[in-house]
Amino acid sequence: MASVAHVKELENKHSKLDAEIQNELKSPASDSLHIATLKKRKLLLKQKISELGG
Repeated sequence: MASVAHVKELENKHSKLDAEIQNELKSPASDSLHIATLKKRKLLLKQKISELGG
């Protein structure tokens, strides 16, 4: 079983990615490929958190 600290770290990374995505979406010169990559990373983190029971 994963440690609580590890799950918290993943949740923190997930939140930071969410904020980065929101900032990119607000930008008039946003790069849709970059946003898609960020969203994929965020989804992978969420799946990992779920697997670890977070």
